[in-house]
Amino acid sequence: MARFRINILGCGSATPSLRHLPSCQVVDFRDNLMMIDCGEGAQLSMRKMKLKFSRLNHIFISHLHGDHVLGLPGLLSTMSLHGKTGTVTIHTFREGIELLKPLVDFLCHEPSYELVWHEISPSGGTVLETPSLTVAAFPLYHRVPAVGFLMRETEKPRHIKGDMVEFHQVPVSRMAAIKAGADFVKPDGTVIPNAMLTSDADPCVSYAYCSDTTYNPKIAAAVRGVDLLYHEATYIDADAHKAHERGHATASEAARTALEAGARQLLLGHYSKSYEDESRHLAEARAIFPNTLAANEGMTIDLL
Repeated sequence: MARFRINILGCGSATPSLRHLPSCQVVDFRDNLMMIDCGEGAQLSMRKMKLKFSRLNHIFISHLHGDHVLGLPGLLSTMSLHGKTGTVTIHTFREGIELLKPLVDFLCHEPSYELVWHEISPSGGTVLETPSLTVAAFPLYHRVPAVGFLMRETEKPRHIKGDMVEFHQVPVSRMAAIKAGADFVKPDGTVIPNAMLTSDADPCVSYAYCSDTTYNPKIAAAVRGVDLLYHEATYIDADAHKAHERGHATASEAARTALEAGARQLLLGHYSKSYEDESRHLAEARAIFPNTLAANEGMTIDLL
């Protein structure tokens, strides 16, 4: 069982190439699949990576450029053909709902599952909240309204020290409070500090997705302390003028954001088709932020 795995389905930019597909990722959180962006080829890539349509319940759209959404109608149609059940929620802007819903309704007019459209704001905010995971959007700085997504585990309970709990005769009815950090007060009024009864909880892991944006220090502030940062690196420094004209970032700017954010690891992606490989992207980023990887189709990264 995957506890928190990032699956790279596409990490190219606007034009598909023989090396890269348009933007698409699937996050596997405790066997629940969530897609971020849905470029062309998304459904085929899911099959290649053996990701089950039946487990995909949420799709987050960062912005409304074609290389991030054109795979959506085909994917939703195929999921229905495969008898997908339950609910699929599309998280996008109001404009996205207005544009995409009629097309999806026409091509997939009787889906086998319940299709829900959830409006998100370009200014950000909480998008999804479960007992174990929170997904928040934050603004990016592109030519059209765009957001990044921050996925963060919710705080985990502390670990019970079985021998100490038994020694102090802590009743079962108090265990939930003890795991949450409460002290234990004995019938005679003696206070047993929580630190004597528990050990630290497992760390909460986080992942941030930042595609299609120019450099802006506000991004680092939005993802402060993230474990893994995926950041677009469409261009290298020699083509910085193209990046800035087109609302994109260079690999070194992605690294600068990771450094300012205090990220643990950086993953580059959204490469322009004009490069034969990503060796220069990687070299320029690592000169600033050494713990950098270059995304590629089929790559998986486990955060836990």
